[in-house]
Amino acid sequence: MNQRRGYVNIPTEIVRTAIAISETGSLSKAGELLGLSQPAISSQMKRLQNLVGGPLFERTSAGTALSDLGRLALQQARRMIEANDQLLRLSGNTDRSQPVRLGLNSLFATNFFKAQQSAGSLSGIFVQVDQSGTLAKALIEGYLDIACMFDQPRMDGDIRQMIVAGIEEPLVWVRAKQFVVSPGSPIPILTWPGDDWMVRTLERHEISYKIVFNSPDFEVKLRAVEAGMGFTAVPASKVPDTVIVARDYYLPELPTIRRIMCVRASLGNARVAELTKQLASLFFEPR
Repeated sequence: MNQRRGYVNIPTEIVRTAIAISETGSLSKAGELLGLSQPAISSQMKRLQNLVGGPLFERTSAGTALSDLGRLALQQARRMIEANDQLLRLSGNTDRSQPVRLGLNSLFATNFFKAQQSAGSLSGIFVQVDQSGTLAKALIEGYLDIACMFDQPRMDGDIRQMIVAGIEEPLVWVRAKQFVVSPGSPIPILTWPGDDWMVRTLERHEISYKIVFNSPDFEVKLRAVEAGMGFTAVPASKVPDTVIVARDYYLPELPTIRRIMCVRASLGNARVAELTKQLASLFFEPR
């Protein structure tokens, strides 16, 4: 009986980075060319070297040079990129410009799409909706250009240098309008993957709880709250009419959180400037 083999794909982004390093002779110059930070360049090269089985570059007195494996790999890398670009040309697309890659925490996504006046307003944009930690990692590694997310203590320090806008707001507990907790029962909470806003607060106050639902999708979680599964925490500005702020269960006060927008350096084109301005107006101006 034949078994299907799994396949590993090498992202074209890291292949282009390797080519840029070989052509400029420097990780820092390649970063300037591609608009990537030094940590992002290093992270991409570690990933590529793990995939091909060895170091591609060697440090010399003159800079960064290809290793023997690197010379072989770069021959295939250039063929890979040329094949990729030829496939794109089959559609008649001769515009070699890349889309602006936008990352949104799920709490931002619904309002962002509601603000678009037409399908054409999203032309030239790739959107990834995910958890803030995942978006931060993608931004550092060069897979996103802009990200709107929530600041977290564990985020890489390089993220701090990319912040172009930020605003703080309180978190509040919400529940369904008819929801009731039996006296003495653990507090049922609905969390995000990796969530610690609610968990840490309840544990600090030694309040018994149980996680009854977990999802990165904010809208799905609100539907579960509306169905009466339990409590969740949302930014004060995100409380919908279908739930109410839970003021009657003496739950401990939640922390203030910070929304941030990060933009990679060297992204000076007009589309990035336009999108950044729109995002700032939507999410980072006091209401």
